[in-house]
Amino acid sequence: MLSCMNTAEYGPCDVAYHIARLRAEGELLASAAERAGLDAPVPACPGWRVRDLLKHLGYVHRWAAGYVREQHARWVDRASEAVILSGGPSDDELPAWFREGHATLVRVLEAADPDLTCWTFLEAPSPVAFWTRRQAHETAIHRVDAEQAAASVGNAGAVARDGAPFAPAFAADGIDELIMGFLGRDADRGSWDGPPGTLAFHADDGAAGSAHWRVVSEPGRFAVAREAGPAGCDVTGPAADLYLLLWNRRDTGGLDVRGDAELLARFREHSRVTWR
Repeated sequence: MLSCMNTAEYGPCDVAYHIARLRAEGELLASAAERAGLDAPVPACPGWRVRDLLKHLGYVHRWAAGYVREQHARWVDRASEAVILSGGPSDDELPAWFREGHATLVRVLEAADPDLTCWTFLEAPSPVAFWTRRQAHETAIHRVDAEQAAASVGNAGAVARDGAPFAPAFAADGIDELIMGFLGRDADRGSWDGPPGTLAFHADDGAAGSAHWRVVSEPGRFAVAREAGPAGCDVTGPAADLYLLLWNRRDTGGLDVRGDAELLARFREHSRVTWR
């Protein structure tokens, strides 16, 4: 199986690796959600409580498993976010419902034929590679949400106890998915309407690896690349910190930001991920 991120020094993240991360991240998320309680606010998702987080991700896990299990060749319309959050199981049943959906997704992906075909929405070596990678990172970022929710209600040790920092290879893979996958899709579609300027992101984890990405937005052109080069703003730091920064789960504290910091701020405000 080809690596999803094939130009960095961090090493490959293949299907088996992403399934292992999906399993572990879901279990960490469920544990953090239980510590936080269903009424705890989710800092990165204004208006959400932990119950909303579990409903959203529990639905997403079932939605993703359906594409792989049923091998749907086309987009299957899904419920709106409002419907997802207003419905679902009762509070008493919600934690177990989430765990069940997560475990089912893991089983479906583990049993999937590597050669199966089904609908996807980002380029990948195969549909199975796409779904394992996408769900691993979807779950990982929301695991951070659950831990931040636990910390927000007074469990100050939540992140330190369960939320071990992301492995550099996994974090670099997540940056790559966001920039080369989601933003690359915007470049292909010509749909980016964000702030003009050039941003460069430099992941540096010493002996563990390093990687570079560049985002160029100028009149009539939007492009992304795995490269270093001239930029209006350069952001350097460990891959795990850049990963959370780009997903708007942390600020720039401790990162080396050089050049136009306002360009980075505008980029982060504008960048949004969609399911298709």
